Amino acid sequence: MHQTTIFASGNLDEYKLHTLLSAHAPIDGFGIGTALDISIDAPSLDCAYKLQEYAGKPRRKHSEGKATWPGRKQVYRHYGSDGCMTGDTVALEDDDPQPGEPLVQLFMRSGRRLHPSPSLHAIRDQTLTNYIRLPAAMTTLDPAPSYPVTISNTLRAMADQIDSERILHDR
Repeated sequence: MHQTTIFASGNLDEYKLHTLLSAHAPIDGFGIGTALDISIDAPSLDCAYKLQEYAGKPRRKHSEGKATWPGRKQVYRHYGSDGCMTGDTVALEDDDPQPGEPLVQLFMRSGRRLHPSPSLHAIRDQTLTNYIRLPAAMTTLDPAPSYPVTISNTLRAMADQIDSERILHDR
């Protein structure tokens, strides 16, 4: 006897997929195209590169609501006793090491890769590990609280110093 495989595709997104799975639809696989790489509710990634250091000197954008943190940075990820992420700390690259796992790694220097590309299998495993370590509230389609990110005292002090120098310069 031949068993039929049911494969659903066409205009599927995370909400439709959730509805189908919740209803225990007898579907063996899903094909998700357009909705995989765009977000219908925010169809573009609103970002821009902001120079934070020039000629070895830290820089900062001051626009209202768009101020940036100056200098080269390192991000430290914190985990709870259950292994789940509890928050990040943004610090200066040359700041005293903060508690947590440093996330920013140097991959290129002078236009050359420093390490070989990881395999797709390794990328998949790392992605799954990171997903499992997310706080449970952040793995649902329901609104979740913001992920806690703190700024180190040294980085805040550098930003304050740059702001003070700017005020003196503008006088």
